Amino acid sequence: QVQLVESGGGLVQAGGSLRLSCAASGRTLSRYYVGWFRQAPGEEHEFVASIDWDADSTAYADSVKGRFTISRDNTKDTVNLQMNSLTPEDTAVYYCAASAYAALRYPRTYRYWGQGTQVTVSS
Repeated sequence: QVQLVESGGGLVQAGGSLRLSCAASGRTLSRYYVGWFRQAPGEEHEFVASIDWDADSTAYADSVKGRFTISRDNTKDTVNLQMNSLTPEDTAVYYCAASAYAALRYPRTYRYWGQGTQVTVSS
């Protein structure tokens, strides 16, 4: 079993940037397909980005494509989400999730979830 912890959230002005990190304990994160999701108040989990085991394949929601970049740092065993050109619509709790399989953009196919980190973008 793997435990996930997100970090890097905070308050930023529109147009700014944040870098989120997802770290794992229990097992190395490189063994898992990892996705980032976000959830605004009253909404369901929304897919943001995902990355496969070798970082050969990534996927993005249309709403973040060109602004967000998902990557792996194998030296630190983290999966990072670089978020640029943030807008108030990006405000949400951001979660990383892991799966032993190619879970793609479907939250129900991810078995492990972190507690989330708040991202707030002011206008």
